[in-house]
Amino acid sequence: MDWLNIYGLFILVVIMIPNIIYAIKCKDGFQNKFENKTLELFEQISRFGSFGFMVINVLYFGFWFDNALSVYLTVNGFLVSLYCIIWFACGKSESLFKALALSIIPSAIFIFSGIMLLHIPLIIFSILFAVCHITISYKNSIL
Repeated sequence: MDWLNIYGLFILVVIMIPNIIYAIKCKDGFQNKFENKTLELFEQISRFGSFGFMVINVLYFGFWFDNALSVYLTVNGFLVSLYCIIWFACGKSESLFKALALSIIPSAIFIFSGIMLLHIPLIIFSILFAVCHITISYKNSIL
């Protein structure tokens, strides 16, 4: 794995599928009830940073133990599957469980991937993304 992480690209494509289906089916989109422009800005910056560094390897050290690739693929495969199952099982329902699950799982994928690859920028962006995305999802769910 040189500069391109093909596994990370595949993970991103799969977790985006339910989001794209949702965007096509729900033309009105997602209503953001929690309006905090600063948090939203940091969420978007960290989201695209996490997306980018899932695919592009910059300032990373690579897998740091034997069989790390197997662990990386197994854990991420489980998390991605769980994410898709929850998306489709919860459908259009609006619940705190759905909001938190669909924000915590991708955050966990990004953080786990960063740690497994010792990928410094991915770790930084994914932690910022987790804080912002989970907070926004939680606040939108309770408002």
